[in-house]
Amino acid sequence: MKSDIRVCSAWRERHDRPVYSLSSECPVCSAKTENSAPAPFDPEDPYGEYRRALKRRSR
Repeated sequence: MKSDIRVCSAWRERHDRPVYSLSSECPVCSAKTENSAPAPFDPEDPYGEYRRALKRRSR
């Protein structure tokens, strides 16, 4: 699922706090924006195997 809310990709260097927008560029500094939601899946998840096993047992 893709989020509609986007955040300025350069906010750490150019702004005091995150600048959110619905467009593809920042309304303040015109930098590109990126998806503000974290990734739902991490391939390096150290506990993924245990969570999946627990989920299989609870069915």
